[in-house]
Amino acid sequence: MKKRFIAGAVCPKCKAIDTMALTMENGIETVTCVSCGDTMKQPEEQVEKAMRSQEQVIGIFKPS
Repeated sequence: MKKRFIAGAVCPKCKAIDTMALTMENGIETVTCVSCGDTMKQPEEQVEKAMRSQEQVIGIFKPS
Protein backbone atom coordinates (compact mmCIF):
# COMPACT_ATOMS: atom_id res chain seq x y z
CA MET A 1 0.00 0.00 0.00
CA LYS A 2 1.39 3.38 -1.04
CA LYS A 3 1.45 6.13 1.63
CA ARG A 4 1.50 9.79 0.68
CA PHE A 5 2.48 12.15 3.45
CA ILE A 6 0.64 15.45 3.86
CA ALA A 7 3.20 18.25 4.30
CA GLY A 8 2.54 20.50 7.28
CA ALA A 9 -0.44 18.48 8.54
CA VAL A 10 -0.95 18.28 12.32
CA CYS A 11 -2.48 15.22 13.97
CA PRO A 12 -5.65 16.24 15.87
CA LYS A 13 -4.98 13.60 18.55
CA CYS A 14 -1.25 13.76 19.37
CA LYS A 15 -0.50 17.18 17.75
CA ALA A 16 2.56 15.79 15.89
CA ILE A 17 3.54 17.68 12.73
CA ASP A 18 4.28 15.99 9.37
CA THR A 19 3.14 12.53 10.50
CA MET A 20 -0.14 12.28 8.55
CA ALA A 21 -0.17 9.75 5.68
CA LEU A 22 -2.90 9.36 3.06
CA THR A 23 -3.71 5.85 1.80
CA MET A 24 -6.47 4.23 -0.26
CA GLU A 25 -8.33 1.27 1.27
CA ASN A 26 -11.14 -0.33 -0.74
CA GLY A 27 -11.66 2.88 -2.70
CA ILE A 28 -11.93 5.00 0.47
CA GLU A 29 -9.28 7.57 1.35
CA THR A 30 -7.85 7.09 4.83
CA VAL A 31 -5.57 9.49 6.71
CA THR A 32 -3.41 7.87 9.40
CA CYS A 33 -0.97 9.39 11.89
CA VAL A 34 2.21 7.30 11.79
CA SER A 35 3.13 8.60 15.25
CA CYS A 36 0.04 7.64 17.31
CA GLY A 37 -1.94 5.49 14.84
CA ASP A 38 -5.07 7.69 14.84
CA THR A 39 -7.08 7.22 11.63
CA MET A 40 -9.72 9.28 9.86
CA LYS A 41 -12.03 8.07 7.09
CA GLN A 42 -14.72 9.93 5.23
CA PRO A 43 -17.90 7.84 5.38
CA GLU A 44 -19.56 7.24 2.02
CA GLU A 45 -22.75 8.87 3.34
CA GLN A 46 -20.89 12.20 3.61
CA VAL A 47 -19.56 11.78 0.07
CA GLU A 48 -23.06 11.30 -1.30
CA LYS A 49 -24.35 14.41 0.52
CA ALA A 50 -21.44 16.50 -0.82
CA MET A 51 -22.23 15.58 -4.43
CA ARG A 52 -23.95 18.36 -6.36
CA SER A 53 -27.38 17.21 -7.46
CA GLN A 54 -27.65 19.50 -10.53
CA GLU A 55 -24.40 18.31 -12.12
CA GLN A 56 -23.70 15.21 -14.16
CA VAL A 57 -20.58 13.18 -13.46
CA ILE A 58 -18.79 11.86 -16.53
CA GLY A 59 -16.07 10.02 -14.60
CA ILE A 60 -14.05 10.00 -11.43
CA PHE A 61 -10.28 10.47 -11.57
CA LYS A 62 -8.42 7.91 -9.45
CA PRO A 63 -4.63 8.40 -9.45
CA SER A 64 -2.65 5.19 -9.27
